[in-house]
Amino acid sequence: MITPITQRQFLAVAVPVLLAGISAPVIGAVDTAVVGTLPDPAFIGAVAVGSLIFNNLYWPLGFLRVGTIGFTAQAQGVNSQHEMTLAFLRPLAIALFFGGLFVIAQHPILQSALFLISPGEGVSKYASSYFSIRIWGAPFALMLSVINGWLMGMGKIRYAFLLLMFMNGLNIALSVFFVIGLGWNVAGTATAALFSELCTFTIGAVIVFRMRQLVLSRKNMAAILETKPLLKMLKVNQDLFIRTICLLSVFTIMTAKGAALGELTLAANAILLQLHFIMAYLFSGFADASSIFVGRAVGKKDPALYRRAYSLTAWWGMGTAIALALGIGLAGNSLLAVFTSIRAVQEYATHFLLWMILYPIASFWGLQLEGIFIGSTEVRQIRNAMLASFLLYLGMLGVLTPLFGNHGVWAAYLLFNLSRSLFLWLYVPSLSRRMQEEGAAKGAAG
Repeated sequence: MITPITQRQFLAVAVPVLLAGISAPVIGAVDTAVVGTLPDPAFIGAVAVGSLIFNNLYWPLGFLRVGTIGFTAQAQGVNSQHEMTLAFLRPLAIALFFGGLFVIAQHPILQSALFLISPGEGVSKYASSYFSIRIWGAPFALMLSVINGWLMGMGKIRYAFLLLMFMNGLNIALSVFFVIGLGWNVAGTATAALFSELCTFTIGAVIVFRMRQLVLSRKNMAAILETKPLLKMLKVNQDLFIRTICLLSVFTIMTAKGAALGELTLAANAILLQLHFIMAYLFSGFADASSIFVGRAVGKKDPALYRRAYSLTAWWGMGTAIALALGIGLAGNSLLAVFTSIRAVQEYATHFLLWMILYPIASFWGLQLEGIFIGSTEVRQIRNAMLASFLLYLGMLGVLTPLFGNHGVWAAYLLFNLSRSLFLWLYVPSLSRRMQEEGAAKGAAG
């Protein structure tokens, strides 16, 4: 029997995606580290609050990348250029609409966010400066998400990898130059993000159209609004939207709780969250690889390809979780020093490193399973698991935070990730049966 995917083939997709993905939280980490060289903890808190606002804007629209991967991979699996084109144009139109909307509504968005998070006066001032500059990159950032999702779904991993590495490398270089070289503090980090998003979108658009895989005919342009496929895409995106809203609500609540406990706690939690994001993006490399292969398996109705993708993402995810837990346990204190030179923040954050050690073990399986379900475009299960986990999180937060303070905040978050993994696992047997039945039907018809 021929193995549908070899280890090398899986890693050839996963590693570039992983490296490109991890460069995204590295931006936040570098921004935090760069402003961490400044004397006032309010700068760190401002970047944390400003980044959170953009996470709340962009992450609910994560389906622009994630959903595009699934639909494009399925279109590529059946080799339909018509569907490949629509898998790009439909989400691109949505990205342009929301990006423009964010720019137009920037003032009420900022005021509402600051009201909900309620940071101190100094943090609010610098966070407003950060937001007011970076918001102009919203249309380009969202359309770039579609470009990357489409390239990944098409199997053009190298292009997606190079695009993200270019954007994040440029962002890091400009951030260091503007903040340390020119003394622009948080305005420098925002300006760096704006320039890097604009430049990378331009290059990405050129790459997509030079590939000559898009057919911009009158028929395809009219088909963007065809009812049945559009409703399917919107249904998938709606469920992913709900999933992301729950996730962002968790991060918003955590940031608000940290702000309520003081600027020191807010700054320490901001650093710990950067470590968390880096680990999460490491897992997402394997999850995205499984999405691509599962999408092709669905398009081809190939249960063997599905099973192999499931097995590989499980083993690599578990191995990565163990390695990360050991790494944080051995080098956690040194990692904190990378993010800030403020001794009080370092020492305070050290008290909560245990939660960073436990995080990868509790969360890796849920993140890998999300990749499987996204590739199959069966995301109702992801929505249900996230809603159940979010309700559990709210209950645990209400019980644990009054008893244990910031330790309670992190304990509730760990339980949220663990339940997310367990609830989603319950849906795996039904997906596996469906793949097996479709494969058997295809074999009987052939």
